[in-house]
Amino acid sequence: MFSFTPLQGALSESTASQSLLEFDGGVKILVDVGWDESFNVELLKELEKHVPTLSLILLTHATVPHIAAYAHCCKHIPLFTRIPVYATQPVINLGRTLTQELYSGTPLAATTIPQTSLNEVSYAYPQASLAGSTLLLQPPTPEEVGKYFSLIQALKYSQPHQPIPSPFSPPLNGLTITAYNSGHSLGGTIWQIQHGLESIVYAVDWNQARENVFSGAAWVGSRGGSGGTEVIEQLRKPTALICSSRTPELPLARAKRDEQLLESIKLCISRGGTVLIPTDSSARILELAYLLDHAWSDEAEKGNDIFKRTKLYLCGRTVHSTIKYAESSLEWMDESMVREFEAVASNMRRANGEPDGAKKGPFAFKHIKSLERKAQIDHILKEAAEDTEPRGRVILASDSSLEWGFSKEVLQSIASDARNLVILTEKPSFGATSRPSIARTLWQWWKERRDGVATEQTSSGDTFEQVYSGGRELAITINKRHALEGNELTIYQQWLATQRQLHAAVQSGAGAELEASADVVDDASSESSSESEGSVTQQQGKALNVSTTLAQVNRKKVVLKDEDLGITILLKKKGVYDFDVRGKKGRERMFPIAIRRKRNDEFGEVIRPEEYLRAEEREEADGQDGDQVGSKFEQGLGKKRKWEDVAAAGGKGGSGPNKRSQTHRNPSEPTDALANGGAENDVLDSLEDEVEDILGPAKLVVSEETVTVRMRIAAVDFSGLHDKRSLNMLIPLIQPRKLILVAGSQDETLELAEECKKLLSAKLEQGIDVFTPAVGTTVDASVDTNAWVVKLADPLVKRLKWQNLRGMGIVTVTGVLYPGGGVVLDEAKEEGGDEEAANKRLKIEDAPPAQSTSTAITVLGSNSNTPATIPTLDVMPNNLVSSVKSAAQPFHVGDLRLADLRKAMQSSGHKAEFRGEGILVIDDVVKVRKSGTGRVELESVALPVETSVAGALSTMSGIMPSSAGGTFYAVKRKIYEGLAVVAGA
Repeated sequence: MFSFTPLQGALSESTASQSLLEFDGGVKILVDVGWDESFNVELLKELEKHVPTLSLILLTHATVPHIAAYAHCCKHIPLFTRIPVYATQPVINLGRTLTQELYSGTPLAATTIPQTSLNEVSYAYPQASLAGSTLLLQPPTPEEVGKYFSLIQALKYSQPHQPIPSPFSPPLNGLTITAYNSGHSLGGTIWQIQHGLESIVYAVDWNQARENVFSGAAWVGSRGGSGGTEVIEQLRKPTALICSSRTPELPLARAKRDEQLLESIKLCISRGGTVLIPTDSSARILELAYLLDHAWSDEAEKGNDIFKRTKLYLCGRTVHSTIKYAESSLEWMDESMVREFEAVASNMRRANGEPDGAKKGPFAFKHIKSLERKAQIDHILKEAAEDTEPRGRVILASDSSLEWGFSKEVLQSIASDARNLVILTEKPSFGATSRPSIARTLWQWWKERRDGVATEQTSSGDTFEQVYSGGRELAITINKRHALEGNELTIYQQWLATQRQLHAAVQSGAGAELEASADVVDDASSESSSESEGSVTQQQGKALNVSTTLAQVNRKKVVLKDEDLGITILLKKKGVYDFDVRGKKGRERMFPIAIRRKRNDEFGEVIRPEEYLRAEEREEADGQDGDQVGSKFEQGLGKKRKWEDVAAAGGKGGSGPNKRSQTHRNPSEPTDALANGGAENDVLDSLEDEVEDILGPAKLVVSEETVTVRMRIAAVDFSGLHDKRSLNMLIPLIQPRKLILVAGSQDETLELAEECKKLLSAKLEQGIDVFTPAVGTTVDASVDTNAWVVKLADPLVKRLKWQNLRGMGIVTVTGVLYPGGGVVLDEAKEEGGDEEAANKRLKIEDAPPAQSTSTAITVLGSNSNTPATIPTLDVMPNNLVSSVKSAAQPFHVGDLRLADLRKAMQSSGHKAEFRGEGILVIDDVVKVRKSGTGRVELESVALPVETSVAGALSTMSGIMPSSAGGTFYAVKRKIYEGLAVVAGA
């Protein structure tokens, strides 16, 4: 039994993906925990109902539509962290950076508390005052996000795995999951799930075409795109194929797509404009950044001054981590990326080191400057506005929806200039909100073409269009956090206390997942862990109800009364230096020291060198003020200095004891950074964002700004999704028994369903069921099986020769089936020949019932009390054996795994190891390879001859028989031992 229920994204314009798969025995699998740009917590209500019954969770892509709600569910839904989660390593790493950027980029991601929940706890306050309240939940901290993603178990491609179920799940009964490459994103996955007779293939958002960075989906090979014309055996003929129906509206070949993007950029930067390319921060950004950096390198070698003057920026709060993870995940990319990295490594070895200006790898960008802070973005935008001589700029920024991230801020700054251009790289989502996103609005303008179109031509002769905005007004929503005050803070504390009680009732110890109310309030002034521990200790053994919560709030909130301030009066009221601690308890007995918030970078806590100066160094540094008045560069001891600063102070050559060569450069800086952009890069690196002072409970304050849009709008599809041509080609090759279409709008899903029905009916000569379920609708896609029950005669049972195959018994059965209803086999049979008994039963069956005298057959009369019989399978008579043998052909049953063969050969004393992808080498003389269709191929360096002949050949070849022919036959023997041979008769 198999049923499928889409929880989000089916028959909808929303790209969010959540699907529930249920198998026989109550096994439930959740695939993806996605969200859209609305971050509406109501969309997760249905998921929350299924959490106590989930067995495991599978993740497909590290993008917002597939993974954005994962951290939210871990923090705010009880029992969610106890469910095993599986994904590939790139999805784990990039999903972590995406989630951290998401919560730091917009307060809307924290989600607001539902109004119904607030009404339940705010009975003491007028409901009118709560109307429209937008109290925010506490978002997961970066440390919590890292902890949640560390719980995910990493899998590799093409390796079957039997997962461990959750503590509240029924047994999985041998359920196996296998990940295959899907394209579209780094580590993107097509899941194959095997449970009993059910084989499910879940393929949402995949791409068959190879790209610059990502290889194609693994339908016809492990790397995709090159593996033959047949679908690999593991993904062929599944019980159900769950496929996305969303296809790009502007499908282009990769070469034409890249050319159109570069020509659109060139046209804008030649006018001195700024190009904004909104994209995600973890998947498609890698493809775009790699393409642009290599294009800039090629144009720079050709001497193109336009590209030399134009600066490239990669903007995202976690972009450095994203690039770092990409550099360490080359084996998950296309083969061309691996070859490029190997070529770079080979050049470095030949040069005995790293030559000047040499490329360090595919993602060691030479022309792209990475920006992670808002102050850096503001600086380059201000610089662009103040430029007397216009210079082109290209900004890659997250997010593609333009509703959060740096792309939204860049758009506000460049929208009013007609020289600028925004390039939409995918069709924006239209979520459950009442208003479309900014990207969706621009997409509609691009399709309407109301204010005119500029048609341009590429170098290859293809045309592309840029749409004029015509000075339209664009409404932009601004979301900000504001601290809670007055009744809002009290209501929040009441709600928090209620949630703690609910969580504690669901699971023991779950209350620790929510912050204590006193800790939340004190976070605004102190981050001392010892104070938090004191509060927890003080509350141990007490029921945290509404009254105790109100008491804590009244004791710690900032008001005019001194008794309400408590010991914090020493910090919050001027002129007060004494506080009576006699008779006080808990934190009231300790001075409320405010610990300064520590700053951390990717290497840990930031160290201030001036705090570690010796006394003589400090005096010497302070004494240099008189000698260096008016100097631009300070050379005090213990302070960080740059090489350019030392060179400028010491002379043109920079000679002296402090002279050192510039061998270490930022890989994200261009090669001519010192000549043209070195000073600017130093300024950008020195800029820091202002520390947010709202650390406690907050509310969401929404405002709206109107921007006049005069820039041009272009669209080039870089979504990396399959097109209809790929679907029409692959689905008949996959030959699914059931087809379920999800992840697409209603029109395109229904249209694709009709096309698939016609296509499959024509090519497979039989129709299949095509389902298009809506959100929340369950469809039964179980396999159609034809099973019969027969009774085996004792003589046939004695002849059976069972074979063991991975814990299962397999046997070949050949016999004659006698119909039931008139003849039944007695339990006690006479001892005698099997063939004679079979012939006797055959003759008796043809004779009249009254003349039956055999003890092997009982004739059932109309008045007999014997129960109804089932058909009986008996030994084949002699006159039919020869004809059956000539018709039946022997074949092998089972699936050979190279990992199992490796263990078997090692246990037999042979040397066995994997070399390359999917190649097992035994004793350095025999190579075993398994093709995509399941065919096992053996290659040997010597002929597998007999021992007598091998002795003569060993003298000439120099290879011992045991290491060539003996190994070959040993490997062959082990392969056949791992398979079951079904004979011809």
